[in-house]
Amino acid sequence: MRKFYYNFMRVPPRTIPLLIAALLSPIYAPTKQSPLRSASLESHEGLTISATPWTQASQYKEKFPKKSPYSAGILAVQVSFRNDSDDSVKIELSRIRLTVNIDAESKQELPSLSAVELAQAVLKPGGKDPTKRRKLPLPVPIPRSGKDKNWDELQKEAEEAGVPTGVIAAHGSVRGLLYFDLQNQFDLLDTAHLYVPELAFMRGNRSLTYFDIDLSQRGSQ
Repeated sequence: MRKFYYNFMRVPPRTIPLLIAALLSPIYAPTKQSPLRSASLESHEGLTISATPWTQASQYKEKFPKKSPYSAGILAVQVSFRNDSDDSVKIELSRIRLTVNIDAESKQELPSLSAVELAQAVLKPGGKDPTKRRKLPLPVPIPRSGKDKNWDELQKEAEEAGVPTGVIAAHGSVRGLLYFDLQNQFDLLDTAHLYVPELAFMRGNRSLTYFDIDLSQRGSQ
């Protein structure tokens, strides 16, 4: 019978701790990214609205492969509207607000950005100081001058990823992104709510109760 001999390589004792550290470091290495947030939702009168803030740069890559709104301090919130009632529901998308506490005595409502306003915030020259605390201004009308191919491309991406319609058919659903300019102050999400005030059933124009969805998830952090 043939005999097989195995040559075990001797590992110097000093390298063992280094090997262990190398094997364990991917598991225990800290991350600088914001924690992923699960969807928050509210449901009443046959309508369910869920909202998920996109708090990691990787979440934007598919919809915005070249210029990310997140890198410009803009937050995307993925919203889903599900209508389980027998009547269509109309939502005034332009009235949706992100409410945040600037400080202990100041609360502010941020309107969502249009695709044009998003392109302006991402591509305009200069930049904001992300460490400077300030009140968040309302968006201003954007002139058409100065637009180029990059502008048009980003505007189209924002439109395609956004909420396509404010009319939710009976037993139907609509999904898309809303954009809010947080000026890089993403820590304001710790107090954020998504406020949806104007909703109505299409038949008879009967109003629904407003939605106030807590995005802070302070209990899960």
